[in-house]
Amino acid sequence: MHFKQFTKYQKRVSLSTGIGFVLERMDAAFIGLALASIIATLHITKAEGGLIPSITAIGSLFGGIGFGILADKFGRVKTLSWSIFIYALGTAGMGLTNSFFMLCVFRIIIGIGTSGEYGIALTMLSEAFAKKYMGRISSAAGVAGQLGAVLASLLAAFIIPHYGWHLLFFIGILPVILAWFIRFHLPESDTFNRNRELAKTSEKIHLGDVWSLFSTPHEAFLSLRIIIMFLIHIAGYTTVMNWLPTIAQERMHVNVASSSLWMVFTIIGMAAGIGVFGYMQDRFGSRLAFSIYLLGSAASVYLLIMAQTKLEFVAAGTIVGFLTDGMYSGYGAIVSSLYSSKNRATANNTIMSIAKTIGTFTPVLIGFIMDVSTITMVVIFMSCCYVVSFVVMMSIKQLKKGHPRYAKNN
Repeated sequence: MHFKQFTKYQKRVSLSTGIGFVLERMDAAFIGLALASIIATLHITKAEGGLIPSITAIGSLFGGIGFGILADKFGRVKTLSWSIFIYALGTAGMGLTNSFFMLCVFRIIIGIGTSGEYGIALTMLSEAFAKKYMGRISSAAGVAGQLGAVLASLLAAFIIPHYGWHLLFFIGILPVILAWFIRFHLPESDTFNRNRELAKTSEKIHLGDVWSLFSTPHEAFLSLRIIIMFLIHIAGYTTVMNWLPTIAQERMHVNVASSSLWMVFTIIGMAAGIGVFGYMQDRFGSRLAFSIYLLGSAASVYLLIMAQTKLEFVAAGTIVGFLTDGMYSGYGAIVSSLYSSKNRATANNTIMSIAKTIGTFTPVLIGFIMDVSTITMVVIFMSCCYVVSFVVMMSIKQLKKGHPRYAKNN
C-alpha cells in the first residue's frame, strides 16, 4: 500500500503520528546526548545522572494509564493533543534550570506527556489501517521517530559545545505546533465514534476499562508477559541512548561533538531495523520477527566491547541499534491486535507505562554498574535480558500467525 493510495484521513493520521514520533524521540535523545554535560555541570555522580532520565518513569506511569483511559472514553485526538502540549512544556523547562531537583521535576512532567504519545498514536494507526498493514505502517512511524533522534544528535553536536546543553532543550517547545494541528485538523476515528455510541446504549460496554487487562488469570498472564517484553526493550533502548555517548567519550577518548555524531550511525541502524522488522512482522508473523531480533540483540551487544578502533565502535553501534530498537513499533502492533478497540488505547498506554516506569530506571542501574565495575558487565546484563525476553515471547501462543485472537481486529 503506497502513500498515494491513502485516504485523506489516513494521510493525516500518518502525518501527525510520524511528526509526533519525531519530536518524542528528539526528547529521548536530548537527555542522553546532554547527560555527560549535565553530570559535569552539576558535579553529580553517574548514578545520580542516570536518575534524571529514569525519574521520567514516575510521570509515565500515571500519565500513560490516565491518558489511555481518557483516549478510550473521550477521544484519541483531544487526549493526544494535551499529552503533546505537556511534554513540550516539560522539555522547554529543562532549559531553564541548573537545579538537579528541578531537572527531575521537569522530567516527571515530560513523562506524563510522552506516555500518552506512543499508545494513543499507535491506536489511531490501528483504527485507520487494516491489520495486514499494521506492521509496516507502525514501523514507518517508528522510522520517522528515528529522524528525530538523528536531528537531536546533529543539534547536540553543534549546540552543546558552543552554547551549552540548556539551549538544546528550548527546542522542545516545537511539539505545541503539532498539538494545535492535531486538535483542529484531525477527526476522531469511526471505530471510536461507534464504540462511544454503543457505550451510551449498553451498560455492559465499558470504555477505557484498565482492569479488563487483568480481569482473569489468563488475561493478566498475557498482559504481564507483554509488559516484560516491552520493559526489556525500554531498558535496552535507554541504556544505548543514555550511556553510549558517555561510553564513547570515555572508551574512545572523543569529545561531545564526536560522540553525538557517532550516535547518528547508531540511530540510522535503528531506523533501518524498524523498517525491516515491520515488513517481517506483516510477512512472516510476530513470533518469527521477534525471535530473530531478540536473539540477534543478545549476541550483538558484545560487539560494543569487542570493538578496538573508532570505526569498529561505530559499526558495532549501528548493528546494535538495528537489532535492539528494530522491535520498537512491533509492541504497539501486537497490543492493538490482541486487545479490543473499546480498551485499545488503555491497553497500549497501560502496558507501555508500566514497562517504561520500570525500564527507564535502568540508566541508574547501568550508572551504578559503571561506577563499581566495567562496561563488560553492562553488556552481559543486557544480553541476558534479551534472552529472557525471547523465552517470554515464545510462551505467548497468541503471537502465532493465524491464531484466532491475533487475527482479529475489532
